[in-house]
Amino acid sequence: MQTLTPHVYWAQRHADIYLRVELSDAKNLDICVQNNTLQFKAQGHGAKGDHDYEFSLDFLEPVKPEVSHRSTQRLVNVTVRKQEQRWWDRLTLQERKPLFLAPDFDRWLDESDAEMELQAKEEEKINKVSIESRIRKDPYLGLKKGYLFMYNLVQFLGFSWIFVNMTVRLFILGQDSFYDTFHTIADMMYFCQMMAVAEVMNPLVGLVKTGVFPAMIQVVGRNVILFVIFGSLEEMQNKAVVFFVFYLWSTIEIFRYPFYMLACIDTDWKLLTWLRYSIWMPLYPLGVLAEAIAVIQSLPIFDETRLYSIPLPTVLGSSFSFSFTLKIYLALMFLGLFINFRHLFRQRRRRMRSRKRKMN
Repeated sequence: MQTLTPHVYWAQRHADIYLRVELSDAKNLDICVQNNTLQFKAQGHGAKGDHDYEFSLDFLEPVKPEVSHRSTQRLVNVTVRKQEQRWWDRLTLQERKPLFLAPDFDRWLDESDAEMELQAKEEEKINKVSIESRIRKDPYLGLKKGYLFMYNLVQFLGFSWIFVNMTVRLFILGQDSFYDTFHTIADMMYFCQMMAVAEVMNPLVGLVKTGVFPAMIQVVGRNVILFVIFGSLEEMQNKAVVFFVFYLWSTIEIFRYPFYMLACIDTDWKLLTWLRYSIWMPLYPLGVLAEAIAVIQSLPIFDETRLYSIPLPTVLGSSFSFSFTLKIYLALMFLGLFINFRHLFRQRRRRMRSRKRKMN
């Protein structure tokens, strides 16, 4: 392979030298500083195609031997630290600039601009330290994080048991597993949904910064379906809709709870973050649709059994049917879907925007 020189662009600050090497898909990188000379060797696709590329730069003034570099599909970024924080008149020891070297105008600053940037960074540091010193540290922060970690861990384990159990039964029994879901899963679902009441209490007492109203919509909505529709009507417990409601709930939660659990220990797993903020978009409306079907199927049963109906004076009629309340609730379900969908979508947009900002 022929050895060639890549195009190199440079810029400086008082403390650093920045080099941008125009070499895509670079591999076998060998970058080091010896005797104040930067040596660069790599294989990749440059101006002359796929070749070995190399160059060396004798710096004008002393630099530190440590070199940091980051390779992308399009280029290689190299950062070299100066021994002394001062502005250089030029980059290289020889006055005549090498033919392959040019200014990086994307990062270029004049000395006065660089000084202003440095001053702004120092002021930002001072302000940050000042703000942090004024903010009183929470002595119970570790205890709060420990509680939230354990809560999310327990919920994750509970919904994982539900999801795995239902999946295994579906593969073994097929459609027959639809009709006895309640009798095999209900106890664990009762436990998880009673625990979920804490998600309304946590923001109320300041443990988390999320809104109370969206959490209350979800928790109350699910508990109405679980305890009132399924729990109090034996006729509903053998219907296939129970399977779809439980399966959709557990599928959402096996991604949501581990995300919050890792957030308690300041850990961000990119795939899990994407799933937590994306998978709800198809599953949440499907879950509400399944809940609505369950409510509709329960209406004639409530009319027939008169369960939860309120007796009225003879002048007003025999009783106030609970099914009428459920019809109003059915309309409120879709209003709640709209409110929560908008809330979750804003959360997703905010999260993805902040991730892009960090990557840039």
